[in-house]
This record gives sequence, structure tokens and C-alpha cells, in this order.
Amino acid sequence: MNTTFLHFAVSLVGGGNVNIPTLTADQVLQNGLNIVYFLAAIIAVIVIIIGGFTYTASAGNAASVTKAKNMILYAVVGIVLIIIAYAVTNFVIGRFN
Repeated sequence: MNTTFLHFAVSLVGGGNVNIPTLTADQVLQNGLNIVYFLAAIIAVIVIIIGGFTYTASAGNAASVTKAKNMILYAVVGIVLIIIAYAVTNFVIGRFN
């Protein structure tokens, strides 16, 4: 079925040697998960930065200090979980190739 679509695409372009990239399902899954991990890590870093600003601007208010510390703690835990998930998924996908 995969080659059927490839032949159809080549016939639409006009035949000849067309360099159409072909990816396996594992590669597509791995690329998609890597994008999700990257976006999650960016969000976690942004939360750490916001937590730092909140901590700095708290002016000794105990509630704001606690909120900022929790933001930073949860973002760091999130980054650790992202790294673990990245390692596990790449290991599992790599084992079946």
C-alpha cells in the first residue's frame, strides 16, 4: 500500500526520479515524540523563569514565596520526567528496529 501512494505521487509529478522521503512508522512516532518532549521542556524552562521572577518580586510575602518555590520545583520535576520519558521511548523504539 505504501508503494501504491509512492507510484501515484510519481505519476502526478510526471514520472522520472523523484526524491520522496520515506519514513517508517517508528521514525514518524519518534519524530513526533521528540517534538512533544522539546515543547514540554521549553514550557518547563519558561515556568522556571516565571517562578524566579515571582520569587524575586514576592517581597517576603510567604504565600508568593511558596507559590514561586512550588512552580520551580514542579518544573524541575517535569524536566526530569521529560528526560526519563525521552530515554525510555528512544530505548524501546530502538530495540524494535
